[in-house]
Amino acid sequence: MQALYTALQAEPWLQLLAAFLLGLVVGSFLNVVIHRLPRMLEREWRQQCAELTGEPAGAEMEGRYNLVFPSSHCPHCAHPVGPLENIPLLSYLLLRGRCRACGHPIGLRYPAVELLSGICSAAVVWHFGLSLPAAGALILTWGLIALTFIDADTQLLPDDLTLPLLWLGLLLNIPGSFVPLPDAVIGAVAGYLSLWSVYWLFRLLTGKEGMGHGDFKLLALIGAWLGWQVLPLVIILSSLVGSVIGIGLMLLRSLRRDQPIPFGPYLAIAGWIALIWGDEILRAWLG
Repeated sequence: MQALYTALQAEPWLQLLAAFLLGLVVGSFLNVVIHRLPRMLEREWRQQCAELTGEPAGAEMEGRYNLVFPSSHCPHCAHPVGPLENIPLLSYLLLRGRCRACGHPIGLRYPAVELLSGICSAAVVWHFGLSLPAAGALILTWGLIALTFIDADTQLLPDDLTLPLLWLGLLLNIPGSFVPLPDAVIGAVAGYLSLWSVYWLFRLLTGKEGMGHGDFKLLALIGAWLGWQVLPLVIILSSLVGSVIGIGLMLLRSLRRDQPIPFGPYLAIAGWIALIWGDEILRAWLG
């Protein structure tokens, strides 16, 4: 293990390659999280409702369903996905994007998440090197990727992801891995209260809900990792990213003008940009 660490330290390109390959593997697991976690939560909620009402939960709620069981399979023909069919990126290319058993197209989302995870992981190691902050930043990166796609699909930011990541950010900042602990605590509080205030002001003025409570927790998470100083930057960046993507989708006619857009993905993208380039952007902004 020491020899491997020494080799990685001596060859920066090996660090990036190892981070990219690790990101591909984790990205494959993130696809499972993105697909299954909302369904796990829905099953849990339905079972709780059934217990309260005394009604049966239904046959579809029976049996184990988690991130491990049942094993991966084609949703159309139930063909089990074997190890050789589950190699990140490579299997998709070899299978030409189709199930080996029934020939049904495999969604482009799966290799896209794997590739995104690999590239972002390499960028994190390139920025932080082999260090404790790099390990923490990798976990944050993978969590933000999962939250981005879950929110895009379901308009849901699960507490099962946001809250553990928030506490982990505070723990890592006890020794000041990213920012001093007081800045992290203030960042978590300010991140939550800033969007909470906007939510209630909008609701009082319009009688409508402009965003979900998960957005408050996501910005609190980012503040817990990166400190209160980056929060204005994250909010501005998320608005810019949201505007660009929203306009692009409308031009492509993939989005109606009256269709609600989840804000979580834009917060997550802005938070990751701040993680890697936040200091440089702030210096340029204030300079």
